[in-house]
Amino acid sequence: MRNGTRPAGTGTWWLPRAVVTLRGRIFEKVNGDHTVTLPNATYGPEVFERIYAHPAVNGRSAGAGLSDLFWYWLAPGPEVHQEHLEPGERYEDVAATTRQLLAGSSDDLAAAATRAFARVLDAVPDTRISLVRLRDLVMPAWAEFCYELVFKEPCPPHARKLITAHADDVISALKCTSLRHPARRARLTSYLAERVAAGDVPHPLPSSLSPAEQVHYLQGTMFNTAVVQLSEATAHVLLALARHPGVQRRVTQESGDRYLTHVLDETMRLYPLFGIAHRITTGEVRLDADTVLPAGSVVCFSYPDYHATGYDRPDEFDPDRWAGLSAKDAHHIPFGVAANRPCPAWRLSPLVLRAAVREVLRRFRLDSTAAHTRSIPHRAPCLLVPRALPPRPRRLGALRAFVRARDAVEDVTRGVRQLVLGTVMVLHARHQRLAVRHFEERPAAGCPAARPEGRGERQHSYPRH
Repeated sequence: MRNGTRPAGTGTWWLPRAVVTLRGRIFEKVNGDHTVTLPNATYGPEVFERIYAHPAVNGRSAGAGLSDLFWYWLAPGPEVHQEHLEPGERYEDVAATTRQLLAGSSDDLAAAATRAFARVLDAVPDTRISLVRLRDLVMPAWAEFCYELVFKEPCPPHARKLITAHADDVISALKCTSLRHPARRARLTSYLAERVAAGDVPHPLPSSLSPAEQVHYLQGTMFNTAVVQLSEATAHVLLALARHPGVQRRVTQESGDRYLTHVLDETMRLYPLFGIAHRITTGEVRLDADTVLPAGSVVCFSYPDYHATGYDRPDEFDPDRWAGLSAKDAHHIPFGVAANRPCPAWRLSPLVLRAAVREVLRRFRLDSTAAHTRSIPHRAPCLLVPRALPPRPRRLGALRAFVRARDAVEDVTRGVRQLVLGTVMVLHARHQRLAVRHFEERPAAGCPAARPEGRGERQHSYPRH
């Protein structure tokens, strides 16, 4: 199932075919069909690039049925989340604040990431092999890192726990491996509200937002998206290294960051953090000489499909392909496109990811037989082998067999769980109509009016997140 209709975490080849088919049909039925997904068989990567950069493809939430679902997953405060604000002065105000929060010298940012990872890894035993879930391992480190970006002080354990619980709840709901827990998220909201009210944030927060909205902005942008995306990216890189020991060995042996940067580029190409980015047109957009998308159309941009074009052996993990390939000239947009809201962490992320990976590899050798998919709903099971530990091949072999067997069993049970929980959340989101009701009560200036649910163009399909 391509072009955005494949649910997150679809299992391996032996997952019961009936479960996969039923899950897909339920999500398609509930969410409706998309308007157009790019690239596709008719419109290739060149059209993808042109349309994605089109100035009229700039709507974010108003008028898209999928927005109800994302707002439900990202609550509280999706209406002031930077990625869901409609274009205009309010968005520019918020985006400027985010850039200030993420600013800093390369050396300082890398050092902060190294410190955060060192504190977390100090708790991992260095006298035995540990079986971990990489996303769970790294998320507290990124919680500390983002806390320090915001508050310019070390992160206390209580705050790290609140941030990690919140971020984990959001990403688990997005992957349909767990229901969302509003009370868990509200505890972080209360903590941040107290800190903002006390004037503990040294950065000026967006003046266009109310105090309550400023809290939701911090929670959604810095302690949801930033923590989640950095954790997912790190888990992908570390799992790729664990599954490719030759690449891992070369990263540890080579000085400098050139080869590690190639590894990051290849990981983000093959396992992009975004499956589908959706935009709503605010004016007419011409696809070709005969086809025009009217204002209010939903356009879905498939990162995996775009990243698979223009490469030899696109399904193969090969960091060496980047030795003679420039990321700016390749079909490679891990942080979006410059003309249409690129990720504000496009500069920061590679810096701190390299620092984090270096700190992990300084202490441990990574080994995993777990499947590596774009959505990694299993949270990336991995064996951490301390560098100073004498070789224990029989012990390592037994643990590898256990990881492989457990991953296979979990794949089946997880697929069924995602089917049930995903259906429940989609139905609940449609019942709450968070985005639709927001724009009915407060129409977005300069954007097409939100279509009442069940009318007008059909909504597009379930995202690959």
